[in-house]
Amino acid sequence: MKIALLRRYVALVDNDLHFPRAAAALGIPLPSLYSTVEKLETEVGHPLIAGEGAHRTLTPAGSLLLEEAKRQIAAAPPPAEKPAAKAGGKAKASKGKGRAPIVKGQPKPYKKRQGR
Repeated sequence: MKIALLRRYVALVDNDLHFPRAAAALGIPLPSLYSTVEKLETEVGHPLIAGEGAHRTLTPAGSLLLEEAKRQIAAAPPPAEKPAAKAGGKAKASKGKGRAPIVKGQPKPYKKRQGR
């Protein structure tokens, strides 16, 4: 099992099985969290969460996975930090095609009128 999936699962359980709150805490889209739980359920072969809406609870398989996930996360090395952005500003994107370069022996390209 991937550590990233287990971290998401633990965060979901820590947020009282509230999917939108857990997704906001993790900074991921809500459908991604739903697919994470589905992937874990297919790997385990049992449902992990029972109930609908506000009445969700962990199944016995879900509580076993939670204990194992916490153990694996504690044993895993911390996630690598993203490299810091290099100094300097961002390059500006050009708007439209701009002017074509002038080539010797050919007429100058004319500037097109801006449409409205």
